[in-house]
Amino acid sequence: MPGEPVRLTDPKGRSHMMTLQAGASFHSHNGTVSHDDLIGAPDGTVARSSGGTPYVVFRPLLAEFTTAAKRGAAVVYPKDAAQIVTLADVFPGARVLEAGAGSGALSCWLLRAVGERGTVTSFERRPDFAQIARRNVEQFFGCLPPSWQLVVGEFGAGGAGLGGRTPQAPQGLADYDRVVLDMLAPWECADAAAAVLVPGGLACCYVATTTQLSRTVEAFRGHGGFDEPAAWETLMRGWHVDGLAVRPQHRMVAHTGFLITARRLAPGVVPPPRRRRPAKGARSEDE
Repeated sequence: MPGEPVRLTDPKGRSHMMTLQAGASFHSHNGTVSHDDLIGAPDGTVARSSGGTPYVVFRPLLAEFTTAAKRGAAVVYPKDAAQIVTLADVFPGARVLEAGAGSGALSCWLLRAVGERGTVTSFERRPDFAQIARRNVEQFFGCLPPSWQLVVGEFGAGGAGLGGRTPQAPQGLADYDRVVLDMLAPWECADAAAAVLVPGGLACCYVATTTQLSRTVEAFRGHGGFDEPAAWETLMRGWHVDGLAVRPQHRMVAHTGFLITARRLAPGVVPPPRRRRPAKGARSEDE
C-alpha cells in the first residue's frame, strides 16, 4: 500500500530501500520499476525493471529498515539492539524508559518487544533528531504506536548529585522496569535511572568508547543502589557459502559499541563488597 517501505534486491545482491508512492518509479542503471506494479502485490514477489532485470521485493525486516532508514544520530546496530532486548530482558508488557531516541531505531525494537501491553517513553534532547525518530517509527509501524511517548527534552537533567541511596524521581517518572541509556554521558544519569526503576529493574547503557565504558561502569558500581555491573561487546561475522567454497566473509560488523547492564537493588539495601581482587595497577594507591 502507499507509504509502506519495501526492499528491492537485484541478482547481484544489491538492495535498495524505498517508500511506495502511487505514480512514482524506482530508477537505476537497470531501468525503472513502477511503484504501481508493487502496490497491492504480495510480499516476496518478483518485479522486472524496464530493462528486464528481476528484483525480489520484500517488506524490509526491522534490522534492514533501521540500518537503511534516514538518520540524524547514529543508529543502534541490529546486533546490539538484539543484545539489549535479550540480555536486558525487555519483556512483553514491560515499562521501558529510553534516553536518547536518536533516529528511532532502538525505539522500534523496544516497542515491538514490549508489545501492546507495555509502554516505551523515549527522551530526545534535540528536536531535529526527535522529528526523524518520530517519522521512522511511524513509517515502520504504519502509525504512531499508542504505547510510545516521545519527549523532547533531556532525561535526568539536573538530577546529578542526588546521593544515590535516596534519589528523587526526575520529571515525576517512576516504576519503570527497564531504563536504556543511549547517550554521550550515561554515568551522569545513574541517580536518575535509580530513581525511576522498580526494585529488580535493570539499567542498560550503550556507549562507543572504552573511556565511556570505564566511567559508566564505575559510576553504577559506586552508586550504591545497583548490583555489580556487567559489560561486553558483540562482534558479528558473516560467512560465504557456495558449494565447497566456504569461508568467512572479508568484511564483518566488528566494534559498534559496548553494553553495560546493572540491576536495581531494593531501597536501603547495600551491595556486598566485591571479593574479586582488582588487577595490579587498576587503581591508584589512594583508591
